[in-house]
Amino acid sequence: MSRLLILVLILNFLLIAPLWWRFGEINEYLVAWEALIIVPLMLLLPVGQARRLVGVGLVGWMMLATAANLGTAATQMAFARPINLYLDLPLLRSVYHLLVGNVGQFLAVCAMLAGLAVLLGISVGLARLLLPPVAYSIKRLPGAVALTLLVAATSGAALAFNGVRLVNSAHLPLLDSTRFQWQQITATHAARVAFTEQLEATPLEKQPLPGLAGRNVLLTFIESYGVSALTTPRYAETLLPTLADMQQRLGEHDLHVVSGLLASPIRGGQSWLAHATTLSGRWIDNQLWYQLMLSSGHSTLIDDFRATGQRSLAVMPAITMAWPEGEAYGFDEIAAAKDIDYAGPALNWVTMPDQFTLDYTQRHLLGDTPVFAQLALISSHAPWTPILPVLDDWSSIGDGRIFAPWESAGDPPEVLWQDIERIRDHYAWSVDYAVKVTGRWAERVADDNTLMIVLGDHQAAPLITGDDASAAVPVHIISGDRALLAPFLKRGFVPGTLPALEEANDVPRMSQLRHWLQDDFGE
Repeated sequence: MSRLLILVLILNFLLIAPLWWRFGEINEYLVAWEALIIVPLMLLLPVGQARRLVGVGLVGWMMLATAANLGTAATQMAFARPINLYLDLPLLRSVYHLLVGNVGQFLAVCAMLAGLAVLLGISVGLARLLLPPVAYSIKRLPGAVALTLLVAATSGAALAFNGVRLVNSAHLPLLDSTRFQWQQITATHAARVAFTEQLEATPLEKQPLPGLAGRNVLLTFIESYGVSALTTPRYAETLLPTLADMQQRLGEHDLHVVSGLLASPIRGGQSWLAHATTLSGRWIDNQLWYQLMLSSGHSTLIDDFRATGQRSLAVMPAITMAWPEGEAYGFDEIAAAKDIDYAGPALNWVTMPDQFTLDYTQRHLLGDTPVFAQLALISSHAPWTPILPVLDDWSSIGDGRIFAPWESAGDPPEVLWQDIERIRDHYAWSVDYAVKVTGRWAERVADDNTLMIVLGDHQAAPLITGDDASAAVPVHIISGDRALLAPFLKRGFVPGTLPALEEANDVPRMSQLRHWLQDDFGE
């Protein structure tokens, strides 16, 4: 009898606990019907090969479903969406790299191996408990109780599966997760076929942009710079004064700025999907679409500007490994972390501060010929520590050794991330730094012959923005030539650095930017 009770409690906890994390409720999620079915079933089955096969199969199923539910809780927190096993397995590599950036390779490997060991340990332990050497007999009290529980739980689960809830706190996490993932797999596969057909049937051809011929076009992404940074009071009190100061300083340098909002395809991470959406003019909101778009030879802004006469440049300080996607895009020059001569310290995940990246780009990469450059800034990437000041004397930056004092400044991530309120404060300060330093850089590089497009890549994670935040990101268009800004005003942008925030939930998609450039500056 004690084995029955203990196993039911263990299995129930294993299946229900991920729902506590995901929904933040305990009282609403107390019972997993499947635990009340599987345990008595396995204890009653006669000993033999068939029982072993059933037991191993059920344990494997439970572990996969539990992992999927834990994954959904994690992706809901990070990206405001459930996990999709068809699309998200490649994210394991990104998780590993994020761990390496924050705690080092040794601890990252240890953490991954420890997680795998725990998973295997639980699986083996469950299998051993569910497969006792002697089966329960229904002629004895434990067997009779197990049979009664099996019949009652199966009846309750059948009713719950058909929408009749006898117990409000009882759920079917195993069946629900399996059914949901299967629905996602089939729907995503169908969408993959449709997207592939769309790429073939309605290609976006490259188009010269004579209205921008001979100009420098600087497409600059600020990490995690979402509209919530401007609409949430605790963040806005930091960012709004910075935007006002930026507007004033740009004006003092005879530069003009208009601002608007665009909807990003993602939230919380996977910045490369926002880059791909902007460059391609397609809505790329998952890794599979990204891979299909690149492998199709689909044209992008890089092709448009090459046809216009600009050389193309990608400045990607976060790229620390091989980046075949850059070659697939067709950039003429790629400056990844290893290509940038930085002698200062890494700052947790951040390989180099944004001010160094921007200064190095100006001094060594822009050159004297017209260029289309994509810059992906990273100082406002989690874990948002340490917080750097903007150095007024850009000539002192040099090879970056000047940033050495900040290597150990502030709390390390493992300390900061114990306090959600401090995390949110650091988020605001990090984005403020990135916006401020980008504005100061614009004063140095923008002129009548430059179109600078500064935009956020995506909103921060729901941990920062809340679950129902808009997908919008701010966009600032800067130039010394007012004529280059006029088309954006016609598109609904407003003068200054503060976009119209009233309709943040109803803004054009980020993919529209390429279409606008083709329509407004094309042939």
